[in-house]
Amino acid sequence: MGDILIVDDERDIRELISDILEDEGFSTRLAGTSDACMAEVSAEQPALMILDIWLKDSSMDGIDILKVIKKDYPDVPVVIISGHGNIEIAVAAIKQGAYDFIEKPFNIDQLMVVVRRAMETSRLRRENQTLKRRDAPSTEMIGESAAFRTLISQLDKVTKSNGRVLLRGPAGSGKEVAARYIHAHSNRADAPFVTVNCAGVEPDRMEEMLFGREGKEQGVQPGLLEQASGGVIYFDEVADMPLGTQSKILRVLVDQQFLRVGGSDKVRVDLRVISSTSRDLEAEIEADRFREELYHRLNVVPIPVPSLEERREDIPLLGAHFIEECNKSQGLALRAFSDEAAALMQTMIWPGNVRQLKNLVERVLILGDGTGPIEAKELPSEPVGNDEEGRVVLSGSLATLPLREAREAFEREYLLTQINRFGGNISRTANFVGMERSALHRKLKSLGVVTTNKAGARIAQVEEEAAQAS
Repeated sequence: MGDILIVDDERDIRELISDILEDEGFSTRLAGTSDACMAEVSAEQPALMILDIWLKDSSMDGIDILKVIKKDYPDVPVVIISGHGNIEIAVAAIKQGAYDFIEKPFNIDQLMVVVRRAMETSRLRRENQTLKRRDAPSTEMIGESAAFRTLISQLDKVTKSNGRVLLRGPAGSGKEVAARYIHAHSNRADAPFVTVNCAGVEPDRMEEMLFGREGKEQGVQPGLLEQASGGVIYFDEVADMPLGTQSKILRVLVDQQFLRVGGSDKVRVDLRVISSTSRDLEAEIEADRFREELYHRLNVVPIPVPSLEERREDIPLLGAHFIEECNKSQGLALRAFSDEAAALMQTMIWPGNVRQLKNLVERVLILGDGTGPIEAKELPSEPVGNDEEGRVVLSGSLATLPLREAREAFEREYLLTQINRFGGNISRTANFVGMERSALHRKLKSLGVVTTNKAGARIAQVEEEAAQAS
């Protein structure tokens, strides 16, 4: 993509421009009609187009061609030339995305300044896109647990379609990574992936950010929907989208077109929509904070993303992955977790899920000394732990119970933690805690602990909680 396509119905003009450009070291192609122009573009995308407004014996004029080029080849800058120049034509061309407008007869020096600027703009845009792809967040999914395998199976089923996907799961569980995984394995992988942080944008700026703006002074300012055309638009925490914007997004999903703020011409887009939420959207609908029709449009394929608690088996794998990431990105020591540290992490409470685990790994590496294994003592202390003399430190609630009740409460929580740590595998749990499998089953029954299926994995719960969940 290094040549310039010159489109003009006057042979003398297009050959003159070609001679000028080739004298300056550019390579050129020529077209005299709209059909010849589109055939050249289809054969190979040019680095720049110089396009006449009026084309005799053509099915499309220059503005029509410009609209097609900016829709299908948005990275190609287009310089419009015309022998019938007026301010209305110039404004129309710029509104449709032309880089600049030059009136015939043109000054050669003026033409070369515009061409060089347009080529440089195009080069910088391509370099920026390359850097963005290189620095894009990872789409690698890490895990081996049953809950993780269920998630991957569901994601793989939707990668090759254009169906809308709604990812539901707690904050920090990896919903955006799952969305990027879908995009990276789809036929839109080379197209943009644009994130809309619905919770992080002021409501009065949301529509301008999504739809863009146009006006006489500022020209056309494309919004995120246009930037995502051909690829994926990802609505992160869609429950936080303002109600007024929800109705307009609903129309975009139906028509795949919209008006920019201040604009009068409809903009067509080709979008795949992926959304995520950590909230109960059904409850939001009941509270009149979310449009039910939009919910049904977005919820074509609902996919639950499990919490870290539901995939404790994956914690050592995720921890090792984040250590490698910190080593590559920050040069931090390439350490490993000791068996004791890994076991402790599997028993910890993770309200922030995978994001919290990543932050903990980074903190431990920054504050730690040496390159040896990460020991359990380097991890954050929990309310229940060991003091320097090896004595168990009781929480306030446990310390107030009679011995029998305290022992029962401890055994229940201990076994719940261990079973979930091993992904609901009773045999592995029995081996670790030093009990016969049959004895462990009897103990669990006496403590009211049952295992149930959740997100494709076996999860241990107290019997009353399991009954409420079902």
